[in-house]
Amino acid sequence: MSNLLSEKRRLEDRQITPPLYTECYGEGDETLVFLAGLGGTTRYWKSRIAPLTRSHKIILVDLLGFGESPKPWIRYSADHHIEALRGTLATLGPFTIIGHSLGALLAVAYAARFPEQIKNMVLMSLPYFGSEEDAYRYFRKNRNDRLRGLVVTNMGLTIIACLITRRVLGKFLPYLIRDMPKEVVADLVKHTWISSTSSLWEVVYRYDALSDILRIPERIDVLCIHGDRDTTAPLFSLDLIQKHRPGWRIEMLHDVDHHPFLRDTARCIELIKNIVP
Repeated sequence: MSNLLSEKRRLEDRQITPPLYTECYGEGDETLVFLAGLGGTTRYWKSRIAPLTRSHKIILVDLLGFGESPKPWIRYSADHHIEALRGTLATLGPFTIIGHSLGALLAVAYAARFPEQIKNMVLMSLPYFGSEEDAYRYFRKNRNDRLRGLVVTNMGLTIIACLITRRVLGKFLPYLIRDMPKEVVADLVKHTWISSTSSLWEVVYRYDALSDILRIPERIDVLCIHGDRDTTAPLFSLDLIQKHRPGWRIEMLHDVDHHPFLRDTARCIELIKNIVP
């Protein structure tokens, strides 16, 4: 499997063709751009954003390799994701960027590279581990979910799990995963094994988010929303953020896992409204 990814790296100079798939709602003066996490699509947010569309313009984006966006045969590095996002968002005036998980990491990367476009940021369930090795240790130490820890830290097993999920279990997923909205679960198969696995390793595990966090101008108001039961994005990452960026606000949601926007939509929307002018 590693040889296959090496081949992808030799193809990383191939041209990415934007734009990414987007959906737009509302007609307000303030623009909010939403980026979903790994496997997420526009439907992660779509049915829950109505309270925001009354006074804001909403842009939902499918990340490169996911949903209805292009799925090129490349290495899905942070730079490639940002290149595709830039091709889609470059014409927008200053906006608030809202990201969940993988989308939160890419929001950080985008704001560090194009701060003139960013007014505010909302980072939900930001998954920062420190390094690839630290990510492995974090997932493998969870004695209550050893199988998951083994799969998400072994590239070959992750690829196999991705293929089985898409080709065998795909249409049954909404009935197998009952603790998430059906439309969100149904879209978990809208990617390829390379876009999913490569994004996990290249962005979540290997991307140095801290260096970009330190580059983001202090004038940008940043809110981090995290669930106190999140076992995917470590809580210790928030301590690191507070240490280096004490001006960033952190809102911890009680009895919430890795999906604050799905579990406590009303509170998340209230927090978003408070940070947007």
